[in-house]
Amino acid sequence: MSWVDICSKDDLQANSGICALVEEQQVAIFYMPESDALYAINNYDPFGKVHVLSRGLIGDLNGEPMVSSPLYKQHFNLKTGQCFEDESVTVPVYSVRIAGDRVEVNLAGEK
Repeated sequence: MSWVDICSKDDLQANSGICALVEEQQVAIFYMPESDALYAINNYDPFGKVHVLSRGLIGDLNGEPMVSSPLYKQHFNLKTGQCFEDESVTVPVYSVRIAGDRVEVNLAGEK
């Protein structure tokens, strides 16, 4: 699989997440414009067992970018997908980029 066009850069929500359906998988995309950072992880919360991570609050823990699940508040590293509270739990992390004014995700380019 290669890069898949998701949306316009203008569709991104600053300091928040959006969800996109890519190859039948829900992908949560987070945009932090102050650090010019873009992250993509699977939208599935393994603790709540529902697709909600794109609705979580983003920030950082110990300098690492993270999203807090809106259900049970576990924190997931946006770079690695690892849960801060339970190191045995991770969510898939995907390659994401802005090409021109378009946002693209590569599921095969799992980080």
